Amino acid sequence: MKTLVIAEKPDMGRTIAAVIEPKANNNRTYLEGEQYIITWAIGHLLRLAEPDAYDSKYKRWNIADLPIIPDQFKIVPNPRTKDQLKTIGELAKRASGIVNACDAGREGQYIFALIQQQLKLRQPVKRLWISDLTAESIRRGFDGLKDGTEFENLTRAARARSEADWLIGMNASRAFTTRHNALLSVGRVQTPVLALIYDREMEIEAFQSQTFYEVAAWFKQEGVEYRGLRQGDKLTDAEAAEAIATSVKGKTGQIIKYEAKQTKEYPYRLYDLTLLQREANAKFGYGAKKTLDIAQALYEKHKVISYPRTNSNYVTEQNIEGMHKTLNLLKNGTYSELALNAKPELVHKNNKGVCNPSRVEDHHAILPTLKRPGTLSKDEQNIYDLIVRRFLSHFYPPAEYKQHTVLTEVEKHQFKTSVKELLSIGWKVVLGSSEQNQGDSRKKKAKKNSSEEVEPEEWTDKSFAVQPDLPVQCTKSEFKEKATQPPKSYTEGTLLKAMESAGKQIENEELRDAMKDSGLGTPATRAATIERLKNVGYITMQGKKMQLTLKGRTAIELIRRAGVDLLTSPEMTGQWERRLHQISKGEAAQDKFMENVKKFTLSIIEKVRVQTPAAADAFGEDARGRGKGRTRTAEGKAGNKATNGASATKTSTVKAVSSTRPTGNTNTARSGTREILASCPSPGCGGNIIEGKKGYGCSRFKEGCTFVIWKEYAGKKITTTMLKSLVEKGSTQVLSFKRKDGSTVKARIILKDAVTGQLSGEKQEASS
Repeated sequence: MKTLVIAEKPDMGRTIAAVIEPKANNNRTYLEGEQYIITWAIGHLLRLAEPDAYDSKYKRWNIADLPIIPDQFKIVPNPRTKDQLKTIGELAKRASGIVNACDAGREGQYIFALIQQQLKLRQPVKRLWISDLTAESIRRGFDGLKDGTEFENLTRAARARSEADWLIGMNASRAFTTRHNALLSVGRVQTPVLALIYDREMEIEAFQSQTFYEVAAWFKQEGVEYRGLRQGDKLTDAEAAEAIATSVKGKTGQIIKYEAKQTKEYPYRLYDLTLLQREANAKFGYGAKKTLDIAQALYEKHKVISYPRTNSNYVTEQNIEGMHKTLNLLKNGTYSELALNAKPELVHKNNKGVCNPSRVEDHHAILPTLKRPGTLSKDEQNIYDLIVRRFLSHFYPPAEYKQHTVLTEVEKHQFKTSVKELLSIGWKVVLGSSEQNQGDSRKKKAKKNSSEEVEPEEWTDKSFAVQPDLPVQCTKSEFKEKATQPPKSYTEGTLLKAMESAGKQIENEELRDAMKDSGLGTPATRAATIERLKNVGYITMQGKKMQLTLKGRTAIELIRRAGVDLLTSPEMTGQWERRLHQISKGEAAQDKFMENVKKFTLSIIEKVRVQTPAAADAFGEDARGRGKGRTRTAEGKAGNKATNGASATKTSTVKAVSSTRPTGNTNTARSGTREILASCPSPGCGGNIIEGKKGYGCSRFKEGCTFVIWKEYAGKKITTTMLKSLVEKGSTQVLSFKRKDGSTVKARIILKDAVTGQLSGEKQEASS
């Protein structure tokens, strides 16, 4: 009898057949040779059954019927691909052994496991585990087939992921939808990702820009000119800034500190999928899903890159020889000049920036393969180019700089200068000219989401040096008005970064790496999670920026008010991913994990059941009551492979609501249960401050409390952040007010009367 090989997709099956059975007969749904029969799945042929497969009463959504927790999960064929499943079953009857050639990862393992379960396949199983689809890798993979039993823990982790998502998605989505009469999709991964976007939007809306003034001066010393910025307390008064600029212009100063040290900048890490998606978004504006689709085509169709759904930025010792062969391949063609000037001796097993086996899980970093690309589309060429240039950069020495720091004092004012002098361009020769001048820009972005200014750094490829013992002349000075900036809205690239680190805004690459196995989702599923948020109408895109819709905003507020904050917690979901990883390694028990998921599911239902229903207009018109009682979608999982069996019917699809961002204040007031903003400061009251249409008042107004702060004072909108500051601290921070003559005055708003909420202004004296 022959051996049946089951690949994940048709293209992969045909590629494998061309290597192991080049003379095989093509029978459309399979190929047959002398030793092997090669067939394929078409992504997921099976999925977890809908709730009504367990009881017909679940066809209608009713909160009284929750929770739905099957004793044993049922699986059902995908109606569109059931013929292919039948083909596999018939071919298996003629086989004495089976090779699982699905993608070498958790979801590929799950696809095969479901087929094996449904068809009751009893033959011994071998596992093909390869990272690219070149002929050389396929031959080597078949020469070293692994025993299928080695991957049982990975199968357990895949089942746990799927069943846990089903439990949370089905139960939470039905609970919130029926309680609030609006189609609300809730899930283990998508909800904390939505919460990240929500929290960022709230930060932006609450942000109050502060005006300050920057003083710059230009200095000259024996032919060397440089610019410095005034150091010291932040200037908030224009007259004081102007006075400093005037006082130093034309004056002689001295260098009170000068440091010059050489630094090296090593190549950026090889790509994993998330890093590739982030950079493609930043450079080309590609969405995460588009980049994944392009990379998958480069892997499956063109076979010019290794397996893209990887979470590793490193390779093992076994990959080093292949990298050198690829470098030789690149010496002819588009990249010939870069490849010919490369230094092969720099890539070796002791180079920890490249070879770090302890950081390679299922797959190594994305690499170009030993296959020359044929005709690529423009988008495919763009992604291939990123991968090749990142690969080539590691065959070049580090870029070398001299970092100059100068502190100049004039008229008792100190000015700081930072100059980065290029000594050797090194690996940056592989970048475009615009990128070469960035220096180590990634490390300079540590405060990008704060209002703090990043110290400016000048870059030069000319020699720079000053003499500390000689005087300097201030040839020019100026002052500029600046303003602190709010955090930036997420793009797909920056959201992927937040998902990767489980929502913790960690710029340090080592710390982020340490958390990598506990992020939101996996590299293979993050793109589809973002698409999911778009499809259910929770977010819209305005250019590259993500914008929260009214529906998305209200969904997060309802979930948090229900007391199930864990559903919105990136850290919790990150810990789930960590536990799934432990299950895959045999370090944790699947049963214990599922028991905890069931307990969490029960707590969600109990809390939502007693929640006050949302107001009729809380979601926007399109979110209400469509197809009530029909099957609606729970959390759709990522990619073509992962699903939790909760498919939406066409009649229940929800359109995205308007992308116009409502204010947080209006939206909060619409909710059925009003958010408590602060405790009422009126002596002896004991009430809470809640938001009304025109002001913030006390919840005990019916009992006679007269406290109210109106939403506008002296032309300033009183935000919830300002309100809390007034109630808790008695005043706001310093604000700028415009006079009728166009000039501005700095003042704080003061809570003058804690009984009535009357406000007053307190002018601030200008600083010198």
